[in-house]
Amino acid sequence: MISAICWVPKGASKSVPEEVEPPSKEEVEEMMRSGEFPSKEEIEEMMKSGEFEARGDSASEDEDGDMDVDSSKQPDEVARALAAADAVGRTPGTKFDDIADGLRELDMDNYDEEDDGIELFSSGIGNTYYLSNDLDPYLKDEDDDASEELEDRTIKPTDSVIVCARNDDDFCHLEVYVFEELEDGDSNLYVHNDIVLPAFPLCTAWLDCPVKGGGKGNFMAVGSMEPSIEVFDLDVLGEVKPCAVLGGVAENSIAEDGITVEKKKKKKKKGKKASIEYKAGSHTDSILGLAWNKEFRNILASASADKQVKIWDVAVGRCDITMEHHTDKVQAVAWNHHAPQVLLSGSFDHSIVMKDGRVPTHSGFRWSVTADVESLVWDPHTEHSFVVSLEDGTVRGFDIRSATSNPSAESKPSFTLHAHDQAVCTVSYNPLAPNLLATGSTDKMVKLWDLSDNQPSCIASTNPKAGGVFSIAFSENSPFMLAIGGSKGKLQVWDTLSDTAVSRKFGKYSREKRPPAS
Repeated sequence: MISAICWVPKGASKSVPEEVEPPSKEEVEEMMRSGEFPSKEEIEEMMKSGEFEARGDSASEDEDGDMDVDSSKQPDEVARALAAADAVGRTPGTKFDDIADGLRELDMDNYDEEDDGIELFSSGIGNTYYLSNDLDPYLKDEDDDASEELEDRTIKPTDSVIVCARNDDDFCHLEVYVFEELEDGDSNLYVHNDIVLPAFPLCTAWLDCPVKGGGKGNFMAVGSMEPSIEVFDLDVLGEVKPCAVLGGVAENSIAEDGITVEKKKKKKKKGKKASIEYKAGSHTDSILGLAWNKEFRNILASASADKQVKIWDVAVGRCDITMEHHTDKVQAVAWNHHAPQVLLSGSFDHSIVMKDGRVPTHSGFRWSVTADVESLVWDPHTEHSFVVSLEDGTVRGFDIRSATSNPSAESKPSFTLHAHDQAVCTVSYNPLAPNLLATGSTDKMVKLWDLSDNQPSCIASTNPKAGGVFSIAFSENSPFMLAIGGSKGKLQVWDTLSDTAVSRKFGKYSREKRPPAS
């Protein structure tokens, strides 16, 4: 299944990604200490005990199987075959008179005594001699192979990159796709890189802040069933370790005089769960939502099942702010596009809260809804509006100008849309065309809505054959391309302009010159 989808802005990826560096001696020793693979002493012990030889012998026996034949018995076997063929040849009425003569001609007794006068290879075209390998059509230059490999690895400036967080039979990974829009109107989608994850991924956020120092980078933050947030470098092929980890369980070892020893585990008291130590500022449960701040590029917001919202400084790997204004799991967070200090959070406690970092002492503004919050998103075309999707299949729009800090006063939504028959897991605003909203649901449908004048109308819908839809996202660079992922685990890209109603209503925006995404 695909749990989260994220587009990478064009030009953010290196044209030719780096190869992962092999582990250092210190890292290998650490892996040995942690038991990831046998130590030198263990390998030597296995060699002394003959374990490797035993494995090799059994494998050889399995491979050889019935092919082992006692060479001393071979002449007898051939003699019996000749006698049987001779008998068949002498049987009246048979058509096999030449079988015995044929076997005798093969002269099986002297099979291995090859006649030196026999020409094994023809003297025809097979003997053609080429002055160099370049002229031989049957030999391929190694440089050609290297050139093709480099071309496969190269990400062109016109290519789009889509990152999927997915789980396949308990194998968790990030799949990095390249999406090519071809001149003939067709497209090509293929996997360019694959990053193994240690836990089931739930959410992602792309960011370009200098996690490794220097200038801008190309990173993906991943939230999972674990309490930590892992940040991976998308410009490294074969990456297996995150370049940064925010929060998580504290290390289970300490250094004493240069020797690493395990901490003593606390004894479990009857009827009580064992206590777990976490890093300073860490979440203590699954990470359900992430949001990167494009204006303050080192800032990342996180939502967790521990009921908290946290603000992280990714550059230094530190939690700066922890907020506890929800009473149940926090499912989603989103920064305002026009006022980057303003943060929304939505929870299973049936509420949305807006906090303004410019007024840290303010308790924030709260809106109540009728079901668990699944996702929320700001309208990129105005700083005053946002929509929230709910577990009951509805989508609601709100205008923050009508908000009140009075908890007893109820702020009514600008509109309520009965969008799907089941939970609306994901929503995405079109970054170019105002009032165009996409919704995706566990009812397996993706729908496009015109929200003009707060009077929503469905203008297109499709069943993308993705199963229950968990994540959708419009592209910043190709605004009418919608990436779709769901329970079947197959990435789909829908060119929404191919729908007549969408083209008629919003096609004019595709013809306008759009500045490149920042």
